[in-house]
Amino acid sequence: MPQEAGKQYKQMLENYLRSKGEEDLYLGQQFSRSFIEKSIAPEDVISIHKNSIEELIENLPPDVGVSFDFLIEMMIHYGLALKEHQSLIRKQESIQMEMDIAVRVQNTLLQTTTPEVIGLDVGWISKPAKQMNGDYVYFLNETPNEVCMAVADIIGKGMSAAMHMSMVKFGMDSLRYEKRSPSEVLSFINKMIEKSIADSMFISMFYGKYDTETSTLRYSSAGHEPALFYRAAQQEFSLLESKGLLLGVQEQAKYEERVVKLEEGDFIAVMTDGVTETRTEKGFMEMEMLEELLCRVKSESAQTMVDSLFNELSKMQDYQLHDDFTLVILKKTN
Repeated sequence: MPQEAGKQYKQMLENYLRSKGEEDLYLGQQFSRSFIEKSIAPEDVISIHKNSIEELIENLPPDVGVSFDFLIEMMIHYGLALKEHQSLIRKQESIQMEMDIAVRVQNTLLQTTTPEVIGLDVGWISKPAKQMNGDYVYFLNETPNEVCMAVADIIGKGMSAAMHMSMVKFGMDSLRYEKRSPSEVLSFINKMIEKSIADSMFISMFYGKYDTETSTLRYSSAGHEPALFYRAAQQEFSLLESKGLLLGVQEQAKYEERVVKLEEGDFIAVMTDGVTETRTEKGFMEMEMLEELLCRVKSESAQTMVDSLFNELSKMQDYQLHDDFTLVILKKTN
């Protein structure tokens, strides 16, 4: 321990024991900063205090000195634990700063705009369960007569997943002036990411292209949740299924393409598993419940339908999302 600090401490302690005054106490409090500046460990501070007490007070009971030895040993371990704790906090703060930057970058790169399409009402929502969103919604609306839409879900979380989703967005943008079918789009994106994506990370995607002249949606799926199709005339639901492997699994994967025609009042709900696997007190939500909730608001606008379903399913989970929640509704109007 620094000898000079010990002498100064002893003098201040002696003054305080004699005066018991606030001024001497204040000087001692200010002197404690010098311990920090000189990197004197907590156990050394106690040792300085012990030595000073033994020199200032005659006939000190032996047990008092032993008790200080006990405290010194405790403080040695306390100091080590404190340093470890402070190091962990600094690492967490660093990770949080990186996460905040990644979230801002993701929000900038993956932003999209709700399209305006003749005869089609579009509503959507995408809410992350945590900071980073593993879901992705993409709209391409170059003309008022056509809109392309993608809903994707990456299997894997964190910044790496977000960066891979940004790669998907880059691939989508590179195709914006090319007249490719949904199956061709998925094949292109799959080949682009297959060589760079981690073995433990895959992406599911539903991709569709709506044509206002024919009121048809051509769609393909890369292992994604089937979309729900509501036929107003029959007042019944059906699943829009299409065969295809997850993106990033196999470079030469093929994707089936199908088409469905929409009549007035029909709507299509495209979602991720954060919607279909909503957990309630009784377990996972049944598809029939999801259909019932959609039927309750089928006469509302597409965005109102989306917001209503999100609120109802959030309430079922006590407003604690267990997975990223993404839902897009395409509703045929006049």
